[in-house]
Amino acid sequence: MLDKLTSNLDFNGKALMLRAERQRILASNIANVDTPGYVARDFKFADALQQATQGSSSLSKQTMSTSAQSSTYTNAKHIAFNTDTSSELDRGALGYSLASQPSIDGNSVDLDRERAAFADNSIRYEATLRFINGHAKTMLSAIQGQ
Repeated sequence: MLDKLTSNLDFNGKALMLRAERQRILASNIANVDTPGYVARDFKFADALQQATQGSSSLSKQTMSTSAQSSTYTNAKHIAFNTDTSSELDRGALGYSLASQPSIDGNSVDLDRERAAFADNSIRYEATLRFINGHAKTMLSAIQGQ
């Protein structure tokens, strides 16, 4: 029953982690706009989210016991919070962006495209945070009986 209540929260949590990882990658591209030979990196968000959500719709007992053994907890029944985004975003899924205009120094960063992607991702990150906040408020009001 708890899985039904938290499935939306789990999906949005994974989306938030992927958005944060994409924001980091886009910021790295913008920071290296003047680096000779730097090739811009990015990933397809929809594909990465689909990969992150496949087969992990609920916590298995094996996952909980494995994570509980690898970390120190005050109670053995606590569930680990996974902050490692490498499991959600396979490093092989991180691709190279094609240069819109070739440059002499071999840098493939298009500053206008990267800024637009950065702003778009920021807005979507904020929207995902609002979805999570709204879901938490709804659950809290249901628990309190308001």
